[in-house]
Amino acid sequence: MFFLHRLLLTTILLAPLFFAQEKSEKITVIGDSLVGNVIAGQSIREVYGNVILKQGSILVTCKKAIQYIANNNALLSGNVIARQDSLTIMTDEGFYFGNERKTKSTARITLDDRKIILKADSGEYFFDKDKAFFQSNVILYDTSTTLYSDELTYFQKEDRAVAVGRVKIIGLNNEITADTLKHLRNSKISFADGNVMIKSLKNNTIIYGDHLEDYPERKYTLINENPLLLQVDTTYTVRGEFTIDTLVIKADLMEALRDSANTFRAIDSVKIVKGEFASVNDFTLYLRSSNKIITEKVNDESSQPILWYENSQLTGDSITIYLEENKIKELDVVRNSFMLSQNQKYKERYDQTSANDINLFFSGNKIKKARFIGSVFSIYYLYEGEVANGLTKSSAMDATIIFEENEVLEVHWYGSPVNEYYPEIQVIGNERAFTLPKFKFYKNRPVKAELLNLIAQ
Repeated sequence: MFFLHRLLLTTILLAPLFFAQEKSEKITVIGDSLVGNVIAGQSIREVYGNVILKQGSILVTCKKAIQYIANNNALLSGNVIARQDSLTIMTDEGFYFGNERKTKSTARITLDDRKIILKADSGEYFFDKDKAFFQSNVILYDTSTTLYSDELTYFQKEDRAVAVGRVKIIGLNNEITADTLKHLRNSKISFADGNVMIKSLKNNTIIYGDHLEDYPERKYTLINENPLLLQVDTTYTVRGEFTIDTLVIKADLMEALRDSANTFRAIDSVKIVKGEFASVNDFTLYLRSSNKIITEKVNDESSQPILWYENSQLTGDSITIYLEENKIKELDVVRNSFMLSQNQKYKERYDQTSANDINLFFSGNKIKKARFIGSVFSIYYLYEGEVANGLTKSSAMDATIIFEENEVLEVHWYGSPVNEYYPEIQVIGNERAFTLPKFKFYKNRPVKAELLNLIAQ
């Protein structure tokens, strides 16, 4: 028993010594020729030709080495190649620190571990920690992505990279730029922060934000800090000229699904501007493949989506916009629908119609027909030329209005229609008395220039 206690005590006392010896294992350097010297009281060896440096499983070859014996370090030059298992590091000049089991180069350096290739103007690798830290003009090549940055820390065993400064990662479907980015190689998942931009390489869609999470295998991207979507569409005319129309969507949270529908979801405080239409709502679904934008009321207590088109305003529980060749083809307002249009000359006069549902049909971005379905009530102001001439109040089960050059051409009422005429003398100065119960004129119409200015900020 006494012998066992002494053995345990000896082991405990000597363990730190053994550990220190292992950590400070001396490097060995051999070559075609060797010259010993003393510089500033320090013994060195200069080794030339087919130099081989070894320390445990680490093997370094080069053309010349200066070994600092006491410090257990070596200065290496000429086709320096360091290897450990599947890892290879190459540079023209570097330094090997034996006590730290680390190599460092301020010349152009390349790391290849058969999974990625990492290059930079300078870098260091910690063999015991399986960690690389590269700086200046960093490039990381993977099988499906290329990453650029000012600095990059690569954890080899974890297949994880942390990039800082002017980060750009180019994948098969998109390109991401940011101030910082964490990239998990096996899952290809990326987390980006600061001045984030993700650009689709298959269309003209760009999403900006302050934080992004990208999950390529799920084909899913989340931007939950100040997201803003920008899509530039170019439409060519028959004369060879073209116009550029931009879709801008701002929200508190945005999700992109690279599915068959190429879906974008904008959630909370959503603002949309595209051409002559704009919207404010709590939830937007943009199905790019089918050219459809859906805005919805998210629950009974929330506000209805609002949509503006030219001088008209629409509200309803759900609004769907159908696009064709970058122009509005149809617009459907479902449940509790209301539409008003402000006269550009008589600002206090609003044409109003309420119904269960509203369908608007367009041609060349101009409204051609409007259908009002279920419990229709309306107030329309009348004019002789540009002179006001009273109004009519009407009700019916359904109604259809035909337009020509955005002016009313025909009105058809269906199902027990009732019409009342009010002469101008009863209307002038008393316009606010002629409003439907759902009347509300919203002044928070988003402006494209203001939304785009958020990118510059």
